[in-house]
Amino acid sequence: MFEQFARRYANELDMTMRRIVDTISDNVPELGVMVRYPLGWVDEHNQPYSGATGKRIRPLFLLLCNEAAGGDWREALYAAAAVELLHNFSLIHDDIQDNSPTRHNRPAVWKVWGQANAINAGDLLFALSYSALHQLTSSGLSSAVVLKIWQIFNQTNLELTRGQHLDMSFEQREKVSVDEYISMITGKSAALLAACAQIGSLIATRDEALADKYAEFALNLGIAFQIRDDILGIWGDPSVTGKSVATDILSKKKSLPVLYGLDKSQRLGDIYRREPMRETDVEEAVEELQLLGAKDYTRTIEAEYYQRAVEALQQANPQGHAADWLYQFVDILFNRSY
Repeated sequence: MFEQFARRYANELDMTMRRIVDTISDNVPELGVMVRYPLGWVDEHNQPYSGATGKRIRPLFLLLCNEAAGGDWREALYAAAAVELLHNFSLIHDDIQDNSPTRHNRPAVWKVWGQANAINAGDLLFALSYSALHQLTSSGLSSAVVLKIWQIFNQTNLELTRGQHLDMSFEQREKVSVDEYISMITGKSAALLAACAQIGSLIATRDEALADKYAEFALNLGIAFQIRDDILGIWGDPSVTGKSVATDILSKKKSLPVLYGLDKSQRLGDIYRREPMRETDVEEAVEELQLLGAKDYTRTIEAEYYQRAVEALQQANPQGHAADWLYQFVDILFNRSY
């Protein structure tokens, strides 16, 4: 299903993004390589790259919501490009802040060119995202609608940085509440998805009330999606998720099941304070989470957010084959295998 609607939009989205990136001055060629590299177009030597890259879920989702709201998705291409450029800016900076050496199974930008250059490349992607958004001024949209889109985009940037700050601060704290965690993933994970749905539907209809309903749908979907990732990070099938179930525990990630467990169990807190944590500690931690009912608790919270998402989507009343794809998209995310 994803591949079906991705094929519908992907080529023109890619061409739109390339037009924006091609505005970079030719007299600094290495900077252009640093920007095209994370987008998956070239390798570090500026040679065409054909390996796995990001799936462009967010911009494709924006175009899908636009079409489901009755729009011509081609009118939303520059907004979709802006979202993807902004997302890649955040990934470059996140990799530095998290000291993560890889992204999409190859070295992160900072590992190839150093942290200072990577920060600069991320800043350039941030600037290019606004260059893409500016193209909406010549798209036939009213000034009021364009200004509203700029407001949504700006507020989303604030949410992204707020969420990232909370995520980093949680690493230094022993106690984090469930409410604080939901607030963090709302900013870091769900806000950009909500902006995609809101902007896409607003371009289609010029109806702010309807666009708000699409945003509500996507915000709750984004929160539920992250919570499902938390479940998969502990109880997922490695052949499906592509990573060991020990990864989140070994890294002492404060995911929702773990936060629930830490609030209920001194034993789990003692395990998490062990240095270094070994495989036997991971097994003990998972056993304790099972005894506490952490998985069932987390699934209940996830289901609540998915239900909110579905209700908001029903109220938005999407139409046509794009509506079918949206509902299928929700079902697929909710039924990702453990």
